[in-house]
Amino acid sequence: MNKSYLALAVVLGGAAQQAGAAGFFEDSKATLGLRNLYFNQDNRDGAADPSKQEEWGQGFILDYKSGYTQGPVGFGVDALGLLGIRLDSGKGTHYNPTSANNSGQLFPTESNGRAVHEYGSVGLTAKVRFSKTEARLGTFLPKLPVVTHNDGRLLPQTFEGAQLSSNEIDNLTLIGGKFERAKGRSSTDSGPLSIAGANNAQTGKFSNQFYFAGGDYKVGKNLLLQYYYGNLEDFYVQHFLGLQHDWKLPVGLLKTDLRYFNSDSDGKNASVSGRAEGYRSSGYWSAGDSERGEVDNRAWSAKFTYLLDAHELSFGVQRLSGNSDFPVLNQGDGYTAYLITDSQINKFLRAGERTWRASYAYDFAKLGVPGLKASAVYLYGDNIDTDGSDASEWERNLRLDYVLQGGLFKGVGFSYRHATLRSDVASQRSIDENRLYITYSLPLL
Repeated sequence: MNKSYLALAVVLGGAAQQAGAAGFFEDSKATLGLRNLYFNQDNRDGAADPSKQEEWGQGFILDYKSGYTQGPVGFGVDALGLLGIRLDSGKGTHYNPTSANNSGQLFPTESNGRAVHEYGSVGLTAKVRFSKTEARLGTFLPKLPVVTHNDGRLLPQTFEGAQLSSNEIDNLTLIGGKFERAKGRSSTDSGPLSIAGANNAQTGKFSNQFYFAGGDYKVGKNLLLQYYYGNLEDFYVQHFLGLQHDWKLPVGLLKTDLRYFNSDSDGKNASVSGRAEGYRSSGYWSAGDSERGEVDNRAWSAKFTYLLDAHELSFGVQRLSGNSDFPVLNQGDGYTAYLITDSQINKFLRAGERTWRASYAYDFAKLGVPGLKASAVYLYGDNIDTDGSDASEWERNLRLDYVLQGGLFKGVGFSYRHATLRSDVASQRSIDENRLYITYSLPLL
């Protein structure tokens, strides 16, 4: 038996023996999330498949969180149940790309190349609490600068491993742990971890050891300082520094978000022989460069957001340096990078890329329409290192959200998201994409 699952069984057994104690059930919470998603992606240029991807599905997300048993050491169990049902998909519009998890945009792929009719999984997490420190073992939906789960499709991406967090010191949160595997947003199988450049399903290289640690420190009510460390064995070591500040002005509020990543090679990626085996990063190197495929990236960004009544105006800049693309956990089936440029389609994380970002959002509650919000984002990246002259790319995101405020369907949410991507990079196709979400969260406990 896998050591992690053996430990999980031991903790679950301890929790079960004390489950009758007050707190375990009384403090339990459970919600059922419903997510209906229509997805349409038009790949406008090039002759290679797919020219179009179009699918429609219904997702169910059951999230159960127990309380803790009584005593100086409390035990608990969380459970995450995921189920996706195909409502519409064709062999031509599903299209199975080359990926580690053999999946399309919304659904896994059957042997005949079509989307499955339904798919799902269950993840358990054992938890132990002592004072203000908590240990967890099992399934995670991480939201950290060095590892963030993707939740842009029918069901969320999940990670498996262990984590320890502590709030023993006022205003300081410490966290650390290890993730071994991840399950894609359109998959039933979990697999080891990798990065772009090495995650090919047939010949790729993977690792089951990603270590992370860091902390958030609050200075007063308006300033947050962050440091995080991430290490994917045999691929990269990454350090992150962050600062978030809110400044109340005589008129409005100014939010500042500063981020800096420093990423270097680790283990086999640091050696010529290891990179020859396939432990490589995507990026740009001159012909014959002995460092080809080695992780070498610095990324800094600054974003400033001004809020006034119903208006939100934001400007940001991001600059990447080094020969490699920005390294982030990526199994080849969808991922999220903790960058101010992580957008609906593109990430703007190529070697040498310099990106400007501007956005505007409006809350129509000020006009007597509560629940209605609209936003627009524009990103332009240039200075991308490629053969010949530097390349550029841009993306435009438009979004309209509305949540019903009353009546029988109170709480039902609608979200329409449109994105347009145009790029000079030879490997990047121009894309138009539309998504329509209908969501609802039903409390069960």
